Amino acid sequence: MAAMATTASSLLLKTSFAGARLPSASRAPSCVATPRAGAICNSISSSPSTPPYDLNAFKFSPIKESIVSREMTRRYMTDMITYADTDVVIVGAGSAGLSCAYELSKDPSISIAIIEQSVSPGGGAWLGGQLFSAMVVRKPAHLFLDELDIEYDETEDYVVIKHAALFTSTVMSRLLARPNVKLFNAVAVEDLIVKDNRVAGVVTNWALVSMNHDTQSCMDPNVMEAKVVVSSCGHDGPFGATGVKRLQDIGMIETVPGMKALDMNTAEDAIVRLTREVVPGMIVTGMEVAEIDGAPRMGPTFGAMMISGQKAAHLALKALGRPNAIDGTIKNAIPALNPEMVLAAINNSDIVDA
Repeated sequence: MAAMATTASSLLLKTSFAGARLPSASRAPSCVATPRAGAICNSISSSPSTPPYDLNAFKFSPIKESIVSREMTRRYMTDMITYADTDVVIVGAGSAGLSCAYELSKDPSISIAIIEQSVSPGGGAWLGGQLFSAMVVRKPAHLFLDELDIEYDETEDYVVIKHAALFTSTVMSRLLARPNVKLFNAVAVEDLIVKDNRVAGVVTNWALVSMNHDTQSCMDPNVMEAKVVVSSCGHDGPFGATGVKRLQDIGMIETVPGMKALDMNTAEDAIVRLTREVVPGMIVTGMEVAEIDGAPRMGPTFGAMMISGQKAAHLALKALGRPNAIDGTIKNAIPALNPEMVLAAINNSDIVDA
């Protein structure tokens, strides 16, 4: 007990709540060149260290309310201008969409916009099955968890993360810290841009507007052009499988048979194998693949979502003419590229079939 108390005390001392910046929290200024926004720099405060907190007379630095409004508005509008014409738009920020965006964002020359209709991205990956906490991931997808440094309990054929939110929050925080990514949450994709029989972007609107078209007069949308659209809208539902259903509506594909009954072993292999560019300019990943191909549902296992997302990322890189794991050009680009660009499973005997 004494040892536990000592450990707890030492951890409490390692906190910014004492009013001092921790050594581990120090950051060096960095700049990253992006194709549309130019150099994006992380500025670091040069103010001297502040005195310890006085919790009896605590006071924040002053600010005008209008400054808060301007900061939010200016940055969001700048993002809208920057990503109005982007390299890749990912529709849906569930486990497959986030895994795809994470893998894509390793190439700093690629600009990525993620569109998520919910205020809270993550889809169904905040919990396991039936609102339980644990997330089951079948091997070899655990190699992606190793890359993300996520702890798990391991058995011979699968691993278990103690809470699904640990995966979702980790991949999201790593992804959104990168300068070539923007998440537009609470935004819905209402339609596709199609030119010369090729998907060339998406039609967007605020999610709350999309949900209320029947209660208000016409509320026209906005647009976002893209070289590649990745649809990761999940299985059928109010906002589910919207990408492939719209392709059927406009005659670019014939049928959307819907997913079949649950078969975990068949389903996960099929989702990865069938992740592909279904029409020119549009790649489908995750459970939306089951909707278009009539594959079985997989239930509460998540490995296929991760690997399908990674595969979709490399399909997008191939479409953009960038080094990728699909045609093997990534091997020729190393070490010029960050080693992270290699699929998590690529050095393992259980290489994912792309």
